[in-house]
Amino acid sequence: MESLPIHAVLPDLREALANASSVVLSAPPGSGKTTIVPLELLDESWLAGKKILMLEPRRLATRASALRMAQLLGEKIGAQVGYRVRFDSCVSRQTRVEVVTEGILTRRLQHDPELDGVSLVIFDEFHERSLHADLALALCNDVQGVLRDDLRLLVMSATLDTGRISSLLNDAPVVKGEGRSYPVDIHYLEKRAEGLTAKVTVNAVLRALNTENGDILVFLPCTGEIRQAEQLLNEQLGSEVVVCSLYGNLSKEAQDRAILPDEGGRRRVVLATSIAETSLTIEGIACVVDSGWSRLPQFDPNSGLTRLQTLRVSLASADQRAGRAGRLGPGVCYRLWTASEHSLLNAHTPPEIQGADLAQLALELASWGVADPADLRWLDSPPKGAYAQAKSLLLDLEAIDEKGRITETGGRMVESAVHPRLGHMLNYACSSGQISLAADLAAILTERDLLRRERGGDVLPVDIDDRLQLLNTWREQGKRRMPGIDHNACRRVEQASRQWRRAKVSEATLLELSTGGLLGLAFPDRIAKRRSPDGEGYLLAGGRGARLPEGDRLCGSEFLVMAQLDAGRSEGRVFLAAEIRLDEISSSHTRRISRETQIGWDKASAAVTAREEERLGAVVLSFRPLEEIDPEAQLQGMLEGVRQMGLKALPWSRESEEWLRRLRFLGQWQPDAGWPDVSEQGLMKTLDTWLGPWLAGMSRRDHLKRLDMKAVVTGLLDWESQQRMDDLVPTHIKVPSGSRKRIDYVEEGDPVLAVKLQEMFGLADTPTICGGKVALQLHLLSPAQRPIQVTRDLCGFWERTYQEVKKELKGRYPKHYWPDDPWSAVPTARVRPKT
Repeated sequence: MESLPIHAVLPDLREALANASSVVLSAPPGSGKTTIVPLELLDESWLAGKKILMLEPRRLATRASALRMAQLLGEKIGAQVGYRVRFDSCVSRQTRVEVVTEGILTRRLQHDPELDGVSLVIFDEFHERSLHADLALALCNDVQGVLRDDLRLLVMSATLDTGRISSLLNDAPVVKGEGRSYPVDIHYLEKRAEGLTAKVTVNAVLRALNTENGDILVFLPCTGEIRQAEQLLNEQLGSEVVVCSLYGNLSKEAQDRAILPDEGGRRRVVLATSIAETSLTIEGIACVVDSGWSRLPQFDPNSGLTRLQTLRVSLASADQRAGRAGRLGPGVCYRLWTASEHSLLNAHTPPEIQGADLAQLALELASWGVADPADLRWLDSPPKGAYAQAKSLLLDLEAIDEKGRITETGGRMVESAVHPRLGHMLNYACSSGQISLAADLAAILTERDLLRRERGGDVLPVDIDDRLQLLNTWREQGKRRMPGIDHNACRRVEQASRQWRRAKVSEATLLELSTGGLLGLAFPDRIAKRRSPDGEGYLLAGGRGARLPEGDRLCGSEFLVMAQLDAGRSEGRVFLAAEIRLDEISSSHTRRISRETQIGWDKASAAVTAREEERLGAVVLSFRPLEEIDPEAQLQGMLEGVRQMGLKALPWSRESEEWLRRLRFLGQWQPDAGWPDVSEQGLMKTLDTWLGPWLAGMSRRDHLKRLDMKAVVTGLLDWESQQRMDDLVPTHIKVPSGSRKRIDYVEEGDPVLAVKLQEMFGLADTPTICGGKVALQLHLLSPAQRPIQVTRDLCGFWERTYQEVKKELKGRYPKHYWPDDPWSAVPTARVRPKT
């Protein structure tokens, strides 16, 4: 013990704690702070025989660190050093160092805000910044300032912004220690890794086994990749190498196999999540293979759903992982990314509070008597959007009132130590005689899935009733291992369910519900209705779309409760769901169900429809047609129909389309003259104004045939403006032959006047519009009505081009009039002019 680096700073730490109520200790991994500091402080005078509570961010580290401290004292666990984690504790009256998970401390604070008998609270590995750690520190800080000025806080970390945390704790002194680590040789990939993460990692492990000594610690993003890698390695390795897994939901025995050396002396490959980055010392590790990925939850307050995202590790995490290879001697780390990718990594992993579901945090604060998190001091304040969504959910679950104060129902939810959604379900079950079923449901939803997914196997069914049946079968068969079932998951579900079955049960006065009915109480915003023809797509009451796996047994069910799903990109993927009956929705969610009259355009029937709907959020539960429709609502429905169908649905005539083209040209020529925008976009934008008055009494697409579109569009201008428009952009123009020719206002370009060449003899100037300021584009036609010249310079045509045209066409059309002098020739619309 005396040789550990932490001993060098113990005098400074003792002095700081003797003179300050809060202290920050920064010391690298391997320095011994977790197991040495609590023991070395036991005899301090200010402790006065009271207890030290030490928080660990993970259950595995909690038990392992307590066990190590007990060994250092030469005692059994539960004597001077004990621990408390969910479903397991080992403490006694003589316990003075109690290692707990962060959630345990929160529960203790809620029951005993003064922390009677506790003199020091240690926050270990605080750099992991779990949500519970941030909450517990905020609450302890509050206790220290209001109730217990003698309570001491010690925040310990390997990688931490000590300045920020010191400022949060009223400029707490900072003690910095040195580590004792051996050099680690870092290897990067030469080019970016391609392929499945598990396969790429396994290939690197196989190379490391051939080139390095000692046990290998492998970091993978989540349990799914760990299982894949474990199977691939077991297929390729012999019995001389042991492959172990290490993650939070494993049994104690499985965790010990990963932490301790193999009893037979064989080499080990330990496949771990980020749980192995800090706190734990895994004996025998000389090599680390780091996939470079972490699996982190990201909460979306807009949908109320959490999406698990596989993200690149931060620089701090990468350093922590690599350091695992240098705890016992010189080591090697294989990073499965390139050096250039390494330079782009973020410095730190974002704290959980910035991307988590804050419903449980908001409930804990309400129980603490805090309606606004700003009333407490935080290293990073809860994001406003996510916190507002959390309070909205708590209000919907009747856990808080309109002023944010906790209700009696909310108080019982806090006692259940479970997410408020499940707490609400358990509360109901206590009064409906279904606490056993509700406890099983809560346990299944909070623990790992009971069904075991085989590599390359089919997608697991989503029906939660399947899990309930398997759980009961497992119990009936003596809780023995069964094919296709995760035995350890069953054990943990049984532990959790047993805890919640102890809830105080009242006389059954409420309606007994199905599995889906109970889940609907926990997830009212995730009650969903089928909306796609294939029966896989559903619309949630919260407005989000979700999709079942193809061919799942629940496909086509009218109503479901989606208990577990991710946010997805366009639609969420459903993992656990149950059927719910319409009568259960109606009876259990009366307060949430609204009755609304909906009048709008129905695309299928191409008509305005009206119906009275019963809705649960975005989900229409039932409806009945209405015979009478409010005229104004009907008009708005028709306008919406035109918006959906587009302007092409209107009965345009040649005259109405020409009139619009004339006005568009006028607007382009005089953009500042105030002419209305009659482009398609402009007309759609002002549809209510110019079309609305003409749709009175109409309710179907067929009724649009009644419209006189020329009258409709001319209504865009008053009488005076119409006259001015006719003067500036006339429909026809008189040519020298005496004929009135139509001007073609094309969609793009200048207006066109198409006229026989012979009708223009004698005219020097090109015809114009817009008060003589815009020359028409002349299409001079042959006797066959085909353009022989396109020009805006008629004079130039007579002088330079006419003779060539005459020479070419006179032979082809000898009967027509081809004078030598176009200036003096008589213009005519006939074959030859009258003599």
